[in-house]
Amino acid sequence: MSLLPAIGILLLMLATGRRFVPIEFGDWASIPEEHFHFRWKFIFDRLSVPFVILALVLCGVVGSFTRRYLHRDEGYHRFFLLYSLFVAGITISALAGTIETLFFDWELVGLSSALLVAYFHEREHPVRNGQRIWSVYRLADASFLLGALLMHHLTGGGDFGSFVGQGTWPHGSAAISSLNALQVGLLLLLAAAGKSALVPFSGWLPRAMEGPTPSSAVFYGSLSVHLGAYLLLRVNPILEASWQLQIAVVALGLISALFGSIMSRVQSDVKSSLAYASLTQVGIIVAEIGFGFYYLALIHIMGHACLRTLQLLRAPTLLSDYHEMENAIGMRLPDSKDRMAGLLPIGLKRWWYRFGYERGYMDLILDSWIVEPFKLVFQWADRQERRWTDWLSREPSRESDAIEPDRESAERVA
Repeated sequence: MSLLPAIGILLLMLATGRRFVPIEFGDWASIPEEHFHFRWKFIFDRLSVPFVILALVLCGVVGSFTRRYLHRDEGYHRFFLLYSLFVAGITISALAGTIETLFFDWELVGLSSALLVAYFHEREHPVRNGQRIWSVYRLADASFLLGALLMHHLTGGGDFGSFVGQGTWPHGSAAISSLNALQVGLLLLLAAAGKSALVPFSGWLPRAMEGPTPSSAVFYGSLSVHLGAYLLLRVNPILEASWQLQIAVVALGLISALFGSIMSRVQSDVKSSLAYASLTQVGIIVAEIGFGFYYLALIHIMGHACLRTLQLLRAPTLLSDYHEMENAIGMRLPDSKDRMAGLLPIGLKRWWYRFGYERGYMDLILDSWIVEPFKLVFQWADRQERRWTDWLSREPSRESDAIEPDRESAERVA
């Protein structure tokens, strides 16, 4: 039902020749002295209309597939509840005309994503992987929020029109200086990297395959994984305002594409291999955006999303059909050979294999350089707080409040 008006809007825009149609619902909060206002605004243009039609078509296809795929599952209704939140989030994100509207629905997409990864909550690993994905999203969303605050500080509002300049997409010039464009752009690039699993956040992508196949297809094969690239397309004038930012976008895209290509070749299951194949294509799309090929990137997103959705939905029966084909012809099918791998020395091939099998050591790097420093800082802050409260209350903290009750109680006894 949402797809019908979306197609109707496209036909009206083509018939009337209008390429930019903004719809506002007024100011919901306005503080003139603080240069702050919050508006609900949606825009229909060459970027939002194709993307929202793509999202609705694929969501309809995956929803129809899920009705049959999960019809005997105990969490059938819970899946569609979370799936409805995702459909709302991805639709409004595509049409968002302000940074606040986009951020709100960006969060809705991330929340439904993490909960669907933890869909099989009776098992430990899906829940742990869902928590880890949510943690990575928190880091990326913090960068998004900082970029939104800086955008408000520079322009007095979160309207994309006042930020990226007037003009229909992809035309327009940034309304801020090159230095400010670099600052805001780097924050938004970090947010896009977290949402699209670009380097250095690529480690969570195979963990997301713990969820049901339909959610893996629509999230990490087609729509959610492209949301970071969509954000870069939406703010493309600020990329043109800073050549340093363009270089950063191209470099991040090419490095992510290379990592995805290496890691997809050594995965032991088909869903993880397809997930990293998606990362390769998303990296190429990001590089295309950095080079300024905006229409090419949009077409690439649409084609890749459709192909990867089909592949992931086909994945559960692929091995069964493969074995049936082998039994029918009475022999084992030949394995495909990587021609490039044959040109490398055996020692280098083993190193690359281990590098790809360990998924680029991305999880280890994040744990060592981000998670552990955070834990040390907050553990130190907790110790200082306990010393202060112990001194104020003239008695030690209760055991139930301690981080490690057995160790702390033993130290008090000693």
